[in-house]
Amino acid sequence: MSLSSKTLRTRYRRILRFAALHLVQVWWFELILPRIGLARFAASGRARRMRRFAERFHVLAVDLGGLMIKVGQFLSSRLDVLPPEITKELEGLQDEVSPVAFSAIRTVAEQELGVSLDHAYSSVDPNPLAAASLGQAHRAEPGAEDAELAGFAGAVVKIQRPGIGEIVDVDLAALRRVGRWLSHIRVVSNRVDAPALVEEFAVTSLEEVDYLHEAANAERFTANFSGDARVSAPAVMWERTTRRVLTLEDVTAIKINDVKRLRAAGIDPSEVATQFANVMFDQIFVHGFFHADPHPGNIFVTPASPDQALLPGVAQRPSWRLTFIDFGMMGEIPDTLRDGLRGVFIAAASRDGKSLVDGIQRVGVLLPSAETTELEEAMTQLFARFGGMGFAELKEVDPREFREFAREFGELVRSLPFQLPENFLLMLRTVSLISGVCSTLDPRFNIWDAVEPYAQQLIRDQRGPAVQDAAHKAADTVAVALRLPGRLSDVADRIEDGHISVRTPDLDRRVAALERVGRRIISAILFTGLLVTGTLLRTEDGLIGPTLMGVSLLPLLHAVLPSRRVRN
Repeated sequence: MSLSSKTLRTRYRRILRFAALHLVQVWWFELILPRIGLARFAASGRARRMRRFAERFHVLAVDLGGLMIKVGQFLSSRLDVLPPEITKELEGLQDEVSPVAFSAIRTVAEQELGVSLDHAYSSVDPNPLAAASLGQAHRAEPGAEDAELAGFAGAVVKIQRPGIGEIVDVDLAALRRVGRWLSHIRVVSNRVDAPALVEEFAVTSLEEVDYLHEAANAERFTANFSGDARVSAPAVMWERTTRRVLTLEDVTAIKINDVKRLRAAGIDPSEVATQFANVMFDQIFVHGFFHADPHPGNIFVTPASPDQALLPGVAQRPSWRLTFIDFGMMGEIPDTLRDGLRGVFIAAASRDGKSLVDGIQRVGVLLPSAETTELEEAMTQLFARFGGMGFAELKEVDPREFREFAREFGELVRSLPFQLPENFLLMLRTVSLISGVCSTLDPRFNIWDAVEPYAQQLIRDQRGPAVQDAAHKAADTVAVALRLPGRLSDVADRIEDGHISVRTPDLDRRVAALERVGRRIISAILFTGLLVTGTLLRTEDGLIGPTLMGVSLLPLLHAVLPSRRVRN
């Protein structure tokens, strides 16, 4: 089922109109007003404007659905480039919308599978289990032959919403155009590579809308935990799976945060918290491939069946296991990121703020235009305060001190062109979700206890590379020291020959700068006077008012546009 071209054009224009309106606001408040001496006025209302933007985007995303809800969720995770006024408002944006009529869903499924739904399955429940912006899920019973081949009798069928492919294409086209607009606004481009962010989001979105990709993720996840009695995942029925239809084993059980049902089943919630954290950190630190959306709706606790066979080497049958579903959003730690993070780790282990910042730049987190002096100072302060502490000591630090440092550090990070790789951000978001789920199960849960064994193993694994890096550093230092006398001699010779001159700021240049500022202030006053006068006369005289308003643009351009400076 295709959407009309008129509907798609309207959607495209609506997204661009929303973006253009708020970009004009950014241009006015962040560029124009500071240049005419009203920087303090612009700054005083910045937080309120950011909240208003986030609220309006929230409404737009819910109204349009489709990819725009995903955009809001993506923006809510970008703590590195967006202020908290925006991320906090958008973090509550849920990927839940009204379900599509089953007749429309049936049409999509039959077009994809090439057969009628009655032939593909013995039965399909018309009432959806869940409805999201990209698709919805229904319970189904496979036919006898399919059930025998797949090895399960109960299934869940995910079917994409009608026209979602066209909607994704239109939304991405609009976002790419907005990204290009942002790249031409210096106050934005100096801090973030907007087109790169859009492309990063596009890759993730196109993967999530391809159910074959999700099916492959599910099988890769299952293979990583093969033979591990703690974890399970639904099997894929490939005979009934396409890019827009995904048929999985029905593994519905006790929701991981349903403490009441867990206790009724004789399962200790605190044990579930510990096991869940261990399994998630195994994914991150051991496999390097992790479930990036482990919210309670995507994890079940499945009590073991009485006839479950014992696995080799297992002395006692596990009484329950963790069952993961929804593998559309997965994170991966590639070797390049691991190598870059290794350098960061070595610098952190040696409490070297400058080397840590250098390592962050090598990872590609900071854009080339970044001025890192303040970041180096902040890292030095961080090491001075917390660097010598072990995990046990860190757990005893007043949480308010952590929050205050995090607030100051966050403001510094947002002032820099700081852009974390998406997989790194997914990892941070995942750790946050782990902590939230575990705290619900056990209020005394401390994530430090779960992380500590992995941190200690990382330290043991990195000793060899750390020694090599230290040797390389020492060799570089010796090489610089050997070349230094020759370079100093060359500099001295060039100074004597008059090829190098030393300049200091002089009084004339400062006076000239003050004169330029004075002329801009006069131009700003003229602009304001002419504009106000023209506005007042516009209703009384049909010609003079508009003329004065037009003439006011001349002093405005002089006040705003940078003058050409003659360099001596």
